[in-house]
Order: sequence, then structure tokens, then C-alpha cells
Amino acid sequence: NSMKHMNESFPVDFILMGLTKYPWLDFPLFFVLLVSYMFTLLGNIAIILVSQLDSQLQNPMYFFLTNLSFLDLCFTTTTVPQMLFNLGGPNKNITYIGCMAQAYIFHWLGCTECILLGIMALDRYVAVCKPLRYSVIMDHKLCLQLSSTAWLTGLANSLLQSTLTLQLPLCGNQVLDHFFCELPGLIKMACGDTTINEIILAVVATLLIMGPLSMILISYTYIARAVFRIPSTSGRLKAFNTCSSHLLVVSLFYGPGIYIYMQPSADGSQDLIKVLTLFYCVITPMANPFIYTLRNKEVIEAMRKFLRKAISSKGI
Repeated sequence: NSMKHMNESFPVDFILMGLTKYPWLDFPLFFVLLVSYMFTLLGNIAIILVSQLDSQLQNPMYFFLTNLSFLDLCFTTTTVPQMLFNLGGPNKNITYIGCMAQAYIFHWLGCTECILLGIMALDRYVAVCKPLRYSVIMDHKLCLQLSSTAWLTGLANSLLQSTLTLQLPLCGNQVLDHFFCELPGLIKMACGDTTINEIILAVVATLLIMGPLSMILISYTYIARAVFRIPSTSGRLKAFNTCSSHLLVVSLFYGPGIYIYMQPSADGSQDLIKVLTLFYCVITPMANPFIYTLRNKEVIEAMRKFLRKAISSKGI
């Protein structure tokens, strides 16, 4: 009996319903996802390499950008290869162990990114509003402490939430109406009382989303005030460009997160949830390198130098 109960509670694998109900969309989606995944890998690896190899980019802003790029690489790799596997053939399954690993890692990285985006806004505030003391305030030790806080808080939250979700009885349910294993979807799949899980998920998500978001909004309010005091129009435009880039990334990431996690028990359209989830697990990691740095003259110049060196060394 106990063995039978175990098998009912923990299926061998789950069946993922995928992004769409229409099989004819599988091939176009596979192609689009593959191309976007390649762009994500190339863009984020380029930023990590350039930030590490160019001495001019050894400052806090690029330290946090390297963290973000590494985070985005892991974030998108947690979901996209499995999606490509399921879209590329008739097999729509994911193993139970794979599903749980995906849930733990995805939640860890998502929470970490929430906090890291808040820290990056704080860094921009110090750079714009206290430029003369920037290198003193944002020293290497503080940068390491801030990034470690983001990673460890995300990990602690994921261990709590995912382990709680794992305890829920599934009563033989194997079909997950999603394209990967995400906690709100797994909670909806359970057959027992999920009230406590939903409350804890919503409360912690509210704290982890609204905390950094408040920090971002306050930082940008001060940044905007400082920018309006810049006498030259070109200086103001440059500062606004930087701010708009950051805010675009923030809205792409936080918008869907607020809808999905802060009201997980709501009867929101599952199709809308899937589209919004696609935003922060595929589109945002691909867009970040372009939005954050490829509009940045320092990075473009560093990439040119890097490419020139690579080409000349091959020529030799």
C-alpha cells in the first residue's frame, strides 16, 4: 500500500501540455525558440567575456551586468532546451526528477534576478547622484556582498517554496498545463488543500517583487531629479537613454511576475500565463544584452577591440 501511495504521489514523469494546443505551431515555435536561444547565448557570453577582459569595464556597473548575464544564461537554459526537445518530436514528457530540478533552479534564478535588478538600480543611483564618491561607496567588497545576498536569498526562497510544493499530493495527476515545471502550475495540479502554499507563495513573491521594485522606483525618482539639473541637452538625453533601458528591462521582467506570482490562485487565463512566462524566461534574457549594453559606446568599443584581437591572432 505504501509503495502504491508513493507511486501515486510521485509519478515517473509528467506530460507537459506545451505553449499551444495547436500541433502545427510546434515547428515554427521550435525554430523561433532555437534562434532566440542562440541570440541569448551569444549576447550574454559576449558581455561576460568583454566585461572580464577589458580593463576599462572593471567597475561595479559591469560587475552586476556580468552577474545578470550569467543569471540569464542559466535562467534560459533551465527551460528552453526542454521546450525544444518537446517541440521537436512527439514526446511531451519530462521526468519527475527533471521537473523538480527545473522548479527549484528556475525559482532560485527568478528570485535572484528580482533582487539583482533592484541592486543595479541602486548602483545607477550612486553613479548619477553621487559621482565623486561612486568608487568609494561601491567598492569591490560591497559589490560582492550585494550580489551574494541576491543569490543566497533566491536560493533560500526556492528551497522553501519548492520543498513545500513537493509535499502536495498529486493523486496520479501527470498532466501539467504549461511548457515547463513552474510552481504555480504544480500547485494547481495538486489534489489536496493548497491554500497554505498559495498564501506563502503570494506573500513571499509580494515581498521579493515589491521590495526591489520600490528600490528601483525610488532610485529612478532621484536619478530623474539629478538628470533635470544637467544643463546640456545631450547630457540629459544620454542619462535618459540609460534610465529608459533599465526601466524597459524591469517592466519586461516584473510585469509578468507580478501577474503570475502575486495572485497564483486566481483564475487567470492559462494561455495568458504561458505567454507572460515566455516573456521573462525567453524574451527578457535575450533582450537584456541588447537593451543594457549594446547601446553603450564603452561596450561596443570593447567588443570591437576584442574582435580585432581575435581576428589578428588567427591571422598570425
